[in-house]
Amino acid sequence: MAIHSKIEWTDSSWNPLTGCSKISPGCMHCYAERMAKRLKSMSQANYKNGFRLTTHPQLLFKPLEWKTPQIIFVNSMSDLFHKQVPDSFILEVINTIRLANWHVFQVLTKRSERLLEINNSIEWPCNLWMGVSVENEDYLYRIDHLRKTNAKIKFISIEPLLGSIPDLDVKGLDWVIVGGESGPGARPISENWVIDIRDKCVDNNVPFFFKQWGGVRKKTNGRILENRTWDQWPQYQPITM
Repeated sequence: MAIHSKIEWTDSSWNPLTGCSKISPGCMHCYAERMAKRLKSMSQANYKNGFRLTTHPQLLFKPLEWKTPQIIFVNSMSDLFHKQVPDSFILEVINTIRLANWHVFQVLTKRSERLLEINNSIEWPCNLWMGVSVENEDYLYRIDHLRKTNAKIKFISIEPLLGSIPDLDVKGLDWVIVGGESGPGARPISENWVIDIRDKCVDNNVPFFFKQWGGVRKKTNGRILENRTWDQWPQYQPITM
C-alpha cells in the first residue's frame, strides 16, 4: 500500500530518499526533520540514520505495486536534487515515474540549480509535475530555473510564505500552492501576502491552491481565504488501470 498523506494537495507519499540539510529560511522549522527523529526513536528501519541523507534502493520500484491511480508526492522526507544524491539515483527515480504512468508524481525541490544542471539528462515523463519551493522574494530565481527545464507540468509551492512577494511572476506556470508555516515556532503570515498571490494567479489563469493559514493550531486556523477554499488544480488526464 502507498503511504497515505495528510498533505491537502496530494494523495500519498513515496520516499526512496530520506534526510536532508537546511539551505534557506523555509527550512528553519522543517517538519520532515522532526518526523525523522521521531521515527528513528521508534526504530523505523528506514530512519536508522535519522535525518542524515540516505538512499533506499529497495523502494525504487514500490509505486509499480500500487495499482490504484493516485497523486504521489515524491520524497516528502527529503529533496531529490540534494547535492549528495547521485545523478544515477535521480534518473532511476524518474524512470520509475515513467513506468508507473497511471500515477501522477509531484517532485518539489529547493535545489533549483541542481535541477537545471541535470535537466538535459532527464527524459521528462508527462506524469511528472516538477515544482520549486519559494518562501520569500529572495528565492524567485528558483522559478527562473524551473522555467528553463523541460518539465511538462511546472508548479511552485510558496510554503511557508514568509513575506510579501510583489515581484512574483506566475505567467507560464501550471499551478501555485500557498501555505502558512505550522508547528512549533511557526512564523506569522499576512492575509495581504496571500491575496496578492491569489490575484496574480486569477489574473493569469493559473490554478491556485491555498493549503492553510498554519500556526501552532493549524486545524483551528483552517484554510478559508475570503469566505471560501481555493482548491484549484492543473489540468491533466489521469490514466486508469
